[in-house]
Amino acid sequence: MSWILLFFAGLFEIGWAIGLKYTDGFSKPLPTVLTVASMAVSLALLGLALKTLPVGTAYAVWTGIGTVGTALLGIWLLGEPATAIRLACIALIFCGITGLKLAT
Repeated sequence: MSWILLFFAGLFEIGWAIGLKYTDGFSKPLPTVLTVASMAVSLALLGLALKTLPVGTAYAVWTGIGTVGTALLGIWLLGEPATAIRLACIALIFCGITGLKLAT
């Protein structure tokens, strides 16, 4: 169950990271409220997952999910470059996440 909570915490981290772009410096009310809510849910779920998961592993996986998801959505939604080296580095982060899951 903790891994499921951690997965969703990572998804909400992606939500707030991408949401920051749409707040326009926190000047747009709806994106700002949604971004702050996503931050709160992400941290709450991470806190629940930490009841049974090691903090180092959980934090690394949480930020890894956020990093991979945000980078991919940046490419898809925001037109950021999808160079081979960038995609390879994203794949390495994914491998690290998977390795931590398998090692725990």
